[in-house]
Amino acid sequence: MPTMTFAQAIKDGIRLEMERDQTVFVSGEDVTHGGPFGVTAGLVKEFGKKRVRDTPITESAIIGSAVGAAACGLRPVVELMFVDFIGCALDQLFNQAAKMKYMFGGKAKLPIVVRSNCGAGVQAAAQHSQSLEALFMHIPGLKVIMPSTARDAKGLIISAIRDDNPVVFLENKTLLFTKEDVPEGAYTIPIGVADVKRQGTDATVVATGRMVHLALSAAEKLAADGVQLEVVDPRTLSPLDGATILSSVRKTHRLVIVHEEVKFAGSGAEIAAMVAEEAFDYLDAPIVRVAAPFTPVPFSPVLEREFIPSEEKILAAVRKVVGR
Repeated sequence: MPTMTFAQAIKDGIRLEMERDQTVFVSGEDVTHGGPFGVTAGLVKEFGKKRVRDTPITESAIIGSAVGAAACGLRPVVELMFVDFIGCALDQLFNQAAKMKYMFGGKAKLPIVVRSNCGAGVQAAAQHSQSLEALFMHIPGLKVIMPSTARDAKGLIISAIRDDNPVVFLENKTLLFTKEDVPEGAYTIPIGVADVKRQGTDATVVATGRMVHLALSAAEKLAADGVQLEVVDPRTLSPLDGATILSSVRKTHRLVIVHEEVKFAGSGAEIAAMVAEEAFDYLDAPIVRVAAPFTPVPFSPVLEREFIPSEEKILAAVRKVVGR
């Protein structure tokens, strides 16, 4: 089993689907050179400029052309350099891609994958560091995927490309060069299925993206104190695997939610509401959310470190809900 970075695993998944299906193509700014983090590097040599296309610096055109291509039978995999730039293409994604199937009585297929990086931690400042997953979750017709590992990223990008609906595929920029063993060849991970990354009995931590790794590290430290955390990675935020989350909470009776988005109206608010509505009687402590403050991402390294949820904040939240 080869060792791959998160970025290499995504590229491998895209490459395998381009080999398998001639309707799959890649487009975006500088994708022939790999994009801002090199994810698509080398694909143009293998598949040519007809199927790996550089675009103008116009996000509305990138998404808009993908909508037209998908409606005509192709499977575009488009890249926005930074998820922050989605504001330039909200009509194309929210009003066209997400709604076309419904407005044509289910006859239209829109197999679009919109890849983009998100998250802070590299001093890219407020316009290049946001986590906007809740924004996409709020739009019916879009699927939202946010893997935390290279293995999951490969299986989920393949599933996303094969899906007949528009998918927003979010890649945390600080995870792109993390490594792990990834199976060779094509495999799929079902969209809408969470993964329990660590079994536990004392509290559930639902974490997304980069925060999964911090939660797992915190779990190791807490285990030394006799606290066994269960760490659940949703992997897909829409559709959300509520059954796995609820099952975990019913077992542990406590819930901490961790994400890099701002806390106010983030994805954790939806998860907390679901648990409060469907498993309230199982809770032995209030739900606690660990998330970013409601402010733009700071450029200052010191302030940025304070902005991003930390392992120490996760430890404090867990100790609060377990009463330690």
